[in-house]
This record gives sequence, structure tokens and C-alpha cells, in this order.
Amino acid sequence: MTKLISEKKFRFEITEGKKKERLDLFLANSIENSSRTKIQKLLKAGFVLVNGKTAKPNYKVIPKDVVEVTIPVTPRPEKTEAEDIPLNIVYEDKDIIVLNKPPGIVVHPSLGNYTGTLVNALLHHTKELSLLNEPARAGIVHRIDKDTSGLLIVAKDEWVHAQLAKQFANHSIERTYIAICWGIFKEHKGEVIGNITRSKKDRKIFTVSFSEGKHAHTFYEVIEEFEFASLVKLNLKTGRTHQIRVHMSYINHPVFGDPTYGGRKIVYGASLPKIKNRVDNLLSVISRQALHAMSIGFVHPRSNKKLYFDSSLPADMQNVIDELKSSN
Repeated sequence: MTKLISEKKFRFEITEGKKKERLDLFLANSIENSSRTKIQKLLKAGFVLVNGKTAKPNYKVIPKDVVEVTIPVTPRPEKTEAEDIPLNIVYEDKDIIVLNKPPGIVVHPSLGNYTGTLVNALLHHTKELSLLNEPARAGIVHRIDKDTSGLLIVAKDEWVHAQLAKQFANHSIERTYIAICWGIFKEHKGEVIGNITRSKKDRKIFTVSFSEGKHAHTFYEVIEEFEFASLVKLNLKTGRTHQIRVHMSYINHPVFGDPTYGGRKIVYGASLPKIKNRVDNLLSVISRQALHAMSIGFVHPRSNKKLYFDSSLPADMQNVIDELKSSN
């Protein structure tokens, strides 16, 4: 059972039946807006106690353990500061930047993440960023989740930003995602249509509804099948928060490793001990949802030329795929 003591203090009582899991991975998957790196820093600084004592990141939590975490409160800065954070820039001109976001980095400052974001890095890289939105979102035309990797477009001025926003609103921007999903699909090609709305049980997550929320439409195509998972290409007709993750979970093929929408549970083959062992090993390879924004295509607002960019899978996803292939 998880109990939130205050905004920045957490207490976890490990219940019976919980499999052994590294402490840093357990906490990174259990605390929203955290990452394995941040958790390891908290552990090193003594802000994490297991049964009243400090512990190492590789400690394996077991039933009846009590884990207490204190996260130091960082006051919100008056303005978003430039930070020297490396950027993987795929393309840049006087109007736009296309970059490849690594997993684990938040796109723009928000509650609990005022520093270390993509916007902090962009402000260090250039002073030319659109302020069409609030300064904390300078240049940001669209977002992807913190633990989703992949391509993003950044605008350098307000007019370009507005024109790109229109393309997103018109659904004319081509976006292809690659995901590792649980299970074998009955149909190799298909679509999921269902409104996305906040869950009434937990306002931090989203669910499919046919009576409320925003229309959402996802196309999928299976690229390769493994024993208990599939490599899937996904295209978005709409762009709702957590859309792919929610839609894949809704059709019982959650994104592998997704801690929020069922991707860290054994969805298929739970009764087979050999699969359970292999899944445990694979989940130790990737601490996030196996989802990557692989490509993006759009019309450059200034030149009116069609641009298309592609990217490689990040190492953690590639490692999972290699492991799946080796035992296929």
C-alpha cells in the first residue's frame, strides 16, 4: 500500500506477493515525476530509508519492508533559467529546431520539475525562442511524455510557432511512433478510436470514454512478433495526452514497461515460470514505457517545403528488442 504523507514525503509498505525489485527502480516507478537518476541522488544523500535505515540503490525490496522517502522542496524560481544540458539536435535553421529528446527529461518546467527540463536546455542553446506561450514553455510547439523518447519541433519565433500549431490542429503533421507492446495482436493492422479523459479514480491518469473527454484516434501496425510481445508502429490522427499508452492498454496490449498503464505486469504467459523470469530480466533493462517518437513530417512555415526527419531507437528499447529476438 502507498501512502502520501505530504507533498514531498512518501511512505511505502511492501505487500505480500511483491516480487523482489531494486530499490531505485521500485521508487522510480512508484513516484510520479521521478527518475532513476533522481532517486539514486536521494539515496546517496540519505533521503531514503528502508526500515528506518539508509540503503543502497541495488537493495532488493521484499514484503513487509517499509520505505520512506523525503524529497527536498525546491522553491519555484521567478524565471526559467538557462542550463547547460546537452541537446541532440537533428536539424536547425533560423526558424525551427528539430531535436531528439532522450527518455527521463521533462519538456518544460512544471510543479516539481522547475529545472533540468528541455526548455532550460534550449534557453542555454539559443536566445531565439518563441514566446507565444508562457516563458516557461518558450519555443514548445508540442510535447511528449517525460519517459517517452523521440523527435520534437521547437519554434524560434511566434509566427512560425502559430503556423506549426495550425498544422497540429489540422492533423496534417505526420508522426510515427515505435512501441514494444504486450502480447500478439489478432489483427496485424488496426485502429483504436475512443475519447481520452481523466480517470475518475485517479486524476493523474487518463482512460478511454465514449461519453466524455476528447476524441482520440490511433492507427497501429505490427512490425515483428516475439513470444509474448510485439514491435508495433503507431500513427496518431489526434494528439491527446498519453494517447498511445491509454489506447494500447485499452485493447489489452499495454506498452511494455509502462508503470502507469499496466506495462510492468505480466499480461501474457503469467503461468509460465520461464516467461516470468525473462520478463523480470527485461523490466530491469528498461525502467520506462518502451515508446519512441521515431519520425515526424511537416511543412516548413517559412519555405513551404515538406520536411521529414527520422531517428534511431534509444539503447534501452533496442536492448529489450535484442533480448526478445534472442529467445524468439
